[in-house]
Amino acid sequence: MVGAACGIQFLLAAFLTQALGLYIAVLSDEMGWSKTTLSGAAALQSVEAAIIGPVLGWVMDRVGPQKMIRWGMVLFAAGLLLLSQVDSVATFYASALLMAVGASLGGYFPLSVALVQWFEKFRARALSIMSLGLAMGGLVVPLMAWSIQVWGWRATAAGSGALVLLTGLPMANIIRRRPEDHGEHVDGINPAQAAADLAEGRPAPPVQVEFTVAQALRTRAFWMLAIGHGLALLVVSAVNVHAITHMKEGLGYSFTTASWVILIMTFGQLAGVLMGATMGDWFDKRKVAALCMLAHGIGMLCLTYANSMAMLLAFGVFHGIAWGLRGPFMQAIRADYFGRNAIGLILGLSAAIIALGQIAGPMIAGVLADLTGDYQLGFSLLALLAALGSLAFMLATKPTLPPHDVTSA
Repeated sequence: MVGAACGIQFLLAAFLTQALGLYIAVLSDEMGWSKTTLSGAAALQSVEAAIIGPVLGWVMDRVGPQKMIRWGMVLFAAGLLLLSQVDSVATFYASALLMAVGASLGGYFPLSVALVQWFEKFRARALSIMSLGLAMGGLVVPLMAWSIQVWGWRATAAGSGALVLLTGLPMANIIRRRPEDHGEHVDGINPAQAAADLAEGRPAPPVQVEFTVAQALRTRAFWMLAIGHGLALLVVSAVNVHAITHMKEGLGYSFTTASWVILIMTFGQLAGVLMGATMGDWFDKRKVAALCMLAHGIGMLCLTYANSMAMLLAFGVFHGIAWGLRGPFMQAIRADYFGRNAIGLILGLSAAIIALGQIAGPMIAGVLADLTGDYQLGFSLLALLAALGSLAFMLATKPTLPPHDVTSA
């Protein structure tokens, strides 16, 4: 399951998350559309996530992920195929919406919900390995840029859609709902064996406190995690949409050079994911996330005011490592805090809040670039907001159930 989730993340990253900036840079030149118009497509994807996130969470808690992920792969492929036929803003937005719905149904959220059901002791490790797919998808950016230059963006989009159908559907069939439904156990530990170990004097694993959705919503941790996560995606989404255009138009680098900078960022992200997989279950994830927010802010400033390739390399290292290390921790922290029973709806409600950051990031950068003529003001503002996000994570301490709630649970 972890391997299949990693593979699906790779497809989504290679053909959407990391490639969107390439398509936007090309469409800006070929179609002459404004940065605000192009940013709207990215914002539309986040609006969709905010609307359907709670519904997806409710469905996930009741019917499981497999059918949802299969439909996600189909819709994502359909969006890529429609992208290859774009000739107007309306069709571009329609393709973006299809890809967004597909990514929501088959992507990070449902895959995370599935995996947290199967892991507890090594939850951060499992989610980090899944996120390797997101990082490795960035390694394809130079290849995608080459394909767009040699074969054209339409053929590249159509070929990507075909690959999603051929490889994504088989991987979706591997995902399962809960270990108890298949005669398995969380972490592979039989509760009967754990009881025997306790009787023989060996320590038992800690008991997971289970929050209901209402109980989780009454905690400060739920809201601080959502705010911190949203501010992180404020920067991540803006970089994915606008970084290549900024390097090309604002800094004077070629399309190919800009794609190589994204590749360096991806290596940083890959290093961060591996760090999380190695040590994520041994450190306070909340404090690590707070440090990562500071790194996001530093990386953003390096990108904004780069006057040499060294500063762009620094951007890639700071932003990439922060993204790779922090990303998998977001769902792991929530599962650690609130348990497994209602995790789908808890993550879905969180996604509705987090999406505000995904919407605002590209729009702030795009609108201010159109107004001022470059990305400096918008990117600087995002860097400041990212640094402030570290405070939200520091305030997101682990909640405890009030005594009467423990009794009723």
